[in-house]
Amino acid sequence: MGLLARLTNGRIGARRRSADDGLAHLRVWAASHEGVEGFVEPRTTVTETTLLLVDKHGAWTRRRITGPSEARRFARSLSMPVYDVQLVGYPQRMRDHDARERILRKRAGRDGLEP
Repeated sequence: MGLLARLTNGRIGARRRSADDGLAHLRVWAASHEGVEGFVEPRTTVTETTLLLVDKHGAWTRRRITGPSEARRFARSLSMPVYDVQLVGYPQRMRDHDARERILRKRAGRDGLEP
């Protein structure tokens, strides 16, 4: 084990691998959905910078990225629009999708309890 790895307990390499895994997931997800747009969510005290992908129906996925510039590079590589969520907010179709899913889960739970 190298000196840098010992001093950081391997966190730097793990963070990079995690970001690479996240980008791989986003790439696969974007390829399997239509009308995908990216939304960059800023770093907070609790979470790192994330990239949220939303398809034309409102389905979404989110993964950590290293920063906004990486999000722009990623979106450019897939010819996808990318927005800053602090400026444009979350798309209404995403909220509508979540509301529909909530109703379906509630119905499935109620139907599952009845014989």
